[in-house]
Amino acid sequence: MQASGKLSTVLIFRRPARSRGGPPSSSEVTEETVELKLPSRIEAIGEAATAATDAARRLGFADDALFGIELAVREAVTNAVLHGNRSDESKPVEVGVLGTDARLVVTVRDRGEGFDYSHVADPTARENILKASGRGILFMRTFMDEVTWERPPEGGTLVRMTKKK
Repeated sequence: MQASGKLSTVLIFRRPARSRGGPPSSSEVTEETVELKLPSRIEAIGEAATAATDAARRLGFADDALFGIELAVREAVTNAVLHGNRSDESKPVEVGVLGTDARLVVTVRDRGEGFDYSHVADPTARENILKASGRGILFMRTFMDEVTWERPPEGGTLVRMTKKK
């Protein structure tokens, strides 16, 4: 990946809308899938956020939703790079985006030791209010409609975030 100057491997699939039983219309997209495999570097965060936001824009999400999607993806990928993979470039961060007319689902997976959401301190608690970090999960949960964490059998953490139209 570095030798070619590229940060990631990107695959984009689009399924066009059908025009009243006729052939697909190239002007409308009803389903889009984006898959990225990124090195655990800070530069990857922006690339992932842009890919997810661009897909949401093509699917017709409103500007305020685009802002929230971008922020949530930035936070999830930041956590994967810094906390999950500990900036180890040999461990990829995998980002998946599946969008339809009704919703956008973004998955972010790291290859670290795993993450237990129940051990995260409440950033709104009095003792944490002045801390400079620890608000990413709060932002993800605020701006997305659903956020879940999974621990795949192969290791690491997978966060799944859904935004409905």
